[in-house]
Amino acid sequence: MTNLLSTYIENREMVQPHHANNLQSVHGGNVMKWMDEIGAMSAMRFAGNACVTARINRVDFERPIRVGDVALIESYVYRAGRTSVHVRLQTSREDLTSGERETTTESYFVYVAIDEDGNPIAVPDLTVDSEEGERLRAVALDHTDERG
Repeated sequence: MTNLLSTYIENREMVQPHHANNLQSVHGGNVMKWMDEIGAMSAMRFAGNACVTARINRVDFERPIRVGDVALIESYVYRAGRTSVHVRLQTSREDLTSGERETTTESYFVYVAIDEDGNPIAVPDLTVDSEEGERLRAVALDHTDERG
């Protein structure tokens, strides 16, 4: 599945007390773990192989997610190298009753596709064949320029 939209994955986590710090908001490490897992799923869907995390670009924690909130994690592939898969990740706090969302965390992860022996292998070219795919790719590329 080499099309950008086919790599889009979202998942939700209900923030429980065991996810929280003493301020009753989720630990940043838990958010990063959730992002890494969903990002890897997008990368593997794209590459058709196992992928491992190679780099996490700057992670921006913009606001907390409190115990009882729902964390919505969204990811998609926006660029591919020879063996690398670049994934945009965004976490939002979501109100399930109203559907309102507020961005809490953003980052860009790079994964490397590997074979059964753990050696890097080539990935396909990324295709973008819809206006929505073009929009998502442009958003990711614009933000990577700003955030490094």
